[in-house]
Order: sequence, then C-alpha cells, then structure tokens
Amino acid sequence: MRSLMLLAGLLLAGCSGADVLNGFASASGVAVSEGIPYAARLTLDLYEPKAPKPDAPVLVFFHGGGWESGSPADYRFLGTVLAREGLRVVIPAYRLWPEAGYPAFLEDGAQAVRWARDRWPEARLMLMGHSAGAYIAVMLALDERWLGAAGLRPGRDLAGVIGLSGPYDFLPLRSPVLQAIFGPEQGWPETQPIAHVSAGAPPMLLAAGLADTTVRPSNTANLAAALRAAGNIVEERYYPQLGHVMTIGAFAGLLRPVAPVQQDVLDFLARRQAP
Repeated sequence: MRSLMLLAGLLLAGCSGADVLNGFASASGVAVSEGIPYAARLTLDLYEPKAPKPDAPVLVFFHGGGWESGSPADYRFLGTVLAREGLRVVIPAYRLWPEAGYPAFLEDGAQAVRWARDRWPEARLMLMGHSAGAYIAVMLALDERWLGAAGLRPGRDLAGVIGLSGPYDFLPLRSPVLQAIFGPEQGWPETQPIAHVSAGAPPMLLAAGLADTTVRPSNTANLAAALRAAGNIVEERYYPQLGHVMTIGAFAGLLRPVAPVQQDVLDFLARRQAP
C-alpha cells in the first residue's frame, strides 16, 4: 500500500492530475455526451450506462478547484466509473472566480439539479462533490434558498448527498482570494454550510482524508456532529493515509486500492435508492 501511495504521489506531481486520472478511465459500456447546455453559457457532461435500467438513479457531481478552477472534462474518470455501476452521472460546469463569486456557483448548481430533475422526473436524485464541489452539493442540500429558486426542495427532491473533503465550517477567511470570492466580512457567516443545519436535511455521507492539509478534516467532523444533533441521517468516513486530492483520485483505475472510497460511496448510494 505504501508503494502505491508513493506511485500516486509521483504521478500526480509529474503532470496534470486530471490527465493522469483520466488516463485510467475506460468508457466501455458507457454513453458519453459532452457540452450539453443547461443554463446561459454553461454546459454539462453526461455519463450513462449504454443499457440503463429504467429506475437508474441520477447523480449530479460538482467538481472541485477552490471555486477558481476545474471543469467537467477533468472528471471523466469518475463519470465512467460510476456510469458502469448503473448510475446516470451529470457533471456540470459552474461560474468560477474571477468571473463570479458567491453565490453564483450555488445558483448555477441549482440550475444543474433542475435540469436533471426535468430530464428524469421520477428518478432518485442525489448530489456529490469534492472539495469546493462538496461545498456546493452540501450547501444546496442545507440552504433551501438555492434549490427553492429553481422550484425544488432538498428534503423532497434529494435522496442523498455525498461530500468528499469539503469545506463546511471554515471561518475566518484569511486568504485574500477567499475573502474576495465570499464578499464582505459581515456576510461570511451565512456562507457556511454548518450555519444552515436543521432537521429534515437529506441523508449525507461525509468523507475526508486525515492527511488532508488543504481542507482540514474538522470541517467534516463538525458538520457531521451538527447534522446528527439536529436529528438527521449522516455517515462519516475517514481515511488515515489520504490527502486532499486522493479522496477523489481513489476512484481511478490502479489507485482504487489506496482506500475504499468508491465502495463506501456505492454502498451509501445503494442504501439511499430504496424507497
């Protein structure tokens, strides 16, 4: 395992991490549709089993990148892996800094969820994200303003939410870039997912690597504790050897044995598919 972790580190340090992970991806048995418009100047990529089951769940995945970078194309490895497991996977682009800051990425995320609901009105709909994308997924599930503006309700329309290495409780903002993204200091408290916890939230799986120095695992622990205290269903997973990138990298090819992230996600999704 140690040698595999070293290999992963060398691979990701040597070139674009997305290129490395996508190099492990196989689209066998998967129908891929790229660049589908869903909002003004925004598109999404769609991964579907070539022979989908009528009751296949739909997973909307939000990519990471610190609200500054990233694109759906970076996550081909994730879309193909999960589509081969029977899911329809929607990976939307959203506005990034400096084009836009908070709450533009939440507004865009809500529109992507609306698109998925309109396309599959009867499907079990779930959200997932990594890093900044986990923030978007969880915030959409907890702060009803954003899905509400799109005619949706988290408790009614979401069967489950998965957050990998997400920032949910990260005040004060010390980075000048984050201060610019999230606006005036007096508004910072409402930008935190943990501030919007209440009863009736969708079931969640929150996972983090204990070696993460980018987003502290305490974000996951604090939000999970708050959700549980409010009477919600929440599952936690912590991976001792994993840093920030590898909680999503563990979905790709030969990196999968590094930690059971993929299996934990699939098990959670299976539990949430039952009526």
